Amino acid sequence: MSGPMKAVAAPAVLPVVIVGAGPAGLATAACLGRRGVDALVLEAAPALGNAWRHHYDRLHLHTVKGRSHLPGLRFAPGVPRYPSRADVLAYLERYAARFGIAPRTGEAVHRVAAADGAGYLVETSRGVHRARAVVMAAGFNRVPNPARLPDQGAFGGKLLHASGYRNGLPFVGQRVLVVGAGNTGAEVALDLAEHGAQPTLSVRSGVNVVPRDFLGLPIQVASIWMRGLPPALADGVGRGVSRLAFGDLTRHGLPRAQQGPISNVARWGRIPVIDVGTVAAIARGAIAVKPGVARLTATGAVFADDSACDFDAVILATGFQHALADLIAVPGALDPAGQPRGGRGTGAAARIFFVGYRIVATGHLRQIGIEARKVAAAIAAG
Repeated sequence: MSGPMKAVAAPAVLPVVIVGAGPAGLATAACLGRRGVDALVLEAAPALGNAWRHHYDRLHLHTVKGRSHLPGLRFAPGVPRYPSRADVLAYLERYAARFGIAPRTGEAVHRVAAADGAGYLVETSRGVHRARAVVMAAGFNRVPNPARLPDQGAFGGKLLHASGYRNGLPFVGQRVLVVGAGNTGAEVALDLAEHGAQPTLSVRSGVNVVPRDFLGLPIQVASIWMRGLPPALADGVGRGVSRLAFGDLTRHGLPRAQQGPISNVARWGRIPVIDVGTVAAIARGAIAVKPGVARLTATGAVFADDSACDFDAVILATGFQHALADLIAVPGALDPAGQPRGGRGTGAAARIFFVGYRIVATGHLRQIGIEARKVAAAIAAG
């Protein structure tokens, strides 16, 4: 006969659990620490800043370093105006060291649920944590968009999502179709051209394109200055700048978006393409432009205009999802579409907070800093 069962100790209640050790998680942890609030930072990957470790090599911030640092620490003086992927990663590591943030890496969060009484249970690959508050900061690019092209399985060449793209070296001399004309697609196509590939950019719908700098002024700074303007006026300014910088983009096969750049961000969360050379490459014929893909074939693609081309590889620059609904099981945390309702949930989810999920025209890292300060203040206030 077995002896009496031993009682299993309930997990200690932590003040805050932060999910994600990217810029949003680190900024929130730093802001909480400066207010005397301890936080456990959980990261599924082996190291902090995981997304920045795996972005394509040529990536630079589209925002200036002076408006892109996190609260409490600026970029080093020697970093260029537009920091590279490696610069950002080094900055994040320095930031964590500066504020004594030591994420628990390799610990994936599987589920956040309401605890009996109060607080939340954070179920992970290593166990369960109980917390009075939870901050979701895992990023809106946590999961590659699973959308498939028609007849995608028929294609016999190499096919990968842009999250798996590093540089153009494996594609030298190859015909490569890049599907998606957002910032990632535009830069991947440019990188392929610079490495001697033959890229074609598939543009399904209208796009807004703005220069990274105009007349010496960073477009981010102009967006910050214009944030108080009526959207119609700001759209007009943005479209005027685009016209002056590039001329009529429709002559290059880039259809005009129905809404202007500011309205597109506000209504649909679609950041305009911040051009760093793609338009010039299209103009000189280094990048071909085609409409949306109707279907893939064994050797290439058929497009919406019934034209067809052969390709050696297809890269899907079709975006990402935050997939928060897969993680949070507390009513009131998300709206019916699975999106964060704002900076925090409602009702039973009133102490589940979100940092880094709002898309703005004035710079994502700048916005993360604003949100991290507000969330830290709300948590510290109780």
